[in-house]
Amino acid sequence: MKFHLAINLERFDPGADMRAIRDHTLAMVQMADEAGFEIAWAAEHHALEMTIAPNPFQLLTWWAEHTESIRLGSGVANTAYWHPINLAGEAAMVDLLSDGRLEFGLGSGAYQREFDRMHPGLAQPDSYKYMQEALPLIRELWKGDVAHDGEYWQFPSSTSCPKPVQAEVPFWVAARSPITFDYAVANDCSIMSWPLTHPFSEVEAYRERLQNSIDANGGEWNGRWALMRHTAVYDNDAERDAAMAAVRNVLGMFGNLMLQRGDVVDGFPEHIPLAELDGNFRVDPDMLEANLMFGSPDAVAEKLRSYEALGIDAFIYYASMGLGLESQRRSFELFIERVLPEFR
Repeated sequence: MKFHLAINLERFDPGADMRAIRDHTLAMVQMADEAGFEIAWAAEHHALEMTIAPNPFQLLTWWAEHTESIRLGSGVANTAYWHPINLAGEAAMVDLLSDGRLEFGLGSGAYQREFDRMHPGLAQPDSYKYMQEALPLIRELWKGDVAHDGEYWQFPSSTSCPKPVQAEVPFWVAARSPITFDYAVANDCSIMSWPLTHPFSEVEAYRERLQNSIDANGGEWNGRWALMRHTAVYDNDAERDAAMAAVRNVLGMFGNLMLQRGDVVDGFPEHIPLAELDGNFRVDPDMLEANLMFGSPDAVAEKLRSYEALGIDAFIYYASMGLGLESQRRSFELFIERVLPEFR
C-alpha cells in the first residue's frame, strides 16, 4: 500500500498569517517527499478561506520547484469550471515543469454555493456530465489537433500547448456513487474515494461498487484505488482533545456548505450547531475517533491494516482539518516515524 498526502492552505481566523500558512503547507509536502510518499494532492475551491485553492495547478507547480521525487496530483480539478483547452494546457504545463510528475485528477465538485458563483445555473448533482465530456477530450487534446462539438463545449480544431512530458499521464476520478465508479473503470482511470466521517462499512460499500464496476467492464481495470481520511496521530490526551476540537469545528462549517444552512462572510462559513449535524456528519468524539484515521500510532497502524486487507492501493493522509500548524506537523511526524515503518 502506497501513501499520499492531501493538504490545503486553510485559514480559520482572519488574524492568521497567510505567509505562515503558506510556509507550513510547503513544509508538509517536503516532509512527505523526504519520507517517500507517492503523491501530494492539491484541491480546487473558490472563495473559501478553509480551502484556499483557486487553481490546483498553480499549487502543484510551486510544490514541484521545492520537491525532488513526490508526484503531484490535482485532487481534484472541478471540470465544470474550466474550458477543456485551458484545463489541458494548465495540467500539461505542470507535467513539463515537474519533469513528468503529474497525476491528473478530475471531479464534479462538492458545494452548490461554489456552483452558484462559478457556474450559475448548474446543479451540483449534474456536474458529473461535464467531467464525462471533458475527460476523453483532454486525452485527445494532448495527442494533437481535435475539433469538438459536444453538449457543453464546442470549438474548431485545436490542441494543448504544451503537451505533457509523460507518454501516458495517469488519470484519476473522485468517486463515491456507482455511476462514477462505472465511468472511471470504463475509461481506465484510477479512483480516489473519501468516505467523509462514515464508518468502515462505507469503505466496504465502495469496494463492492468498485468490484461491480470491474465486473461490468469484463473484469478489466488497470487503475489504482486510493482512499482519503482525515488523519491525526497523537500519543496523549491533550493532542487527542485538540484534534477532536479541530475536526468538529471544521464539520460545523462543512455542514453549512453541504446543507446550505448559514452564510459565508468574507470567505469564512458560519458554523452549524453540532447538534443539527448528528446523524449526518457523525460529530460524536468517540465515533469520530473510531471512523477517522485518528488515534495512537499503534491504533492508526491497525486501522490501516484493515484498509490494506480490503484492497486499498494507496491511503491518502488528509492533513487539513483546522488543527494548529504545530499540532498538524507533530501528527505527521508521528505518522512518518511510527506508523509508516509498519508498511515498508
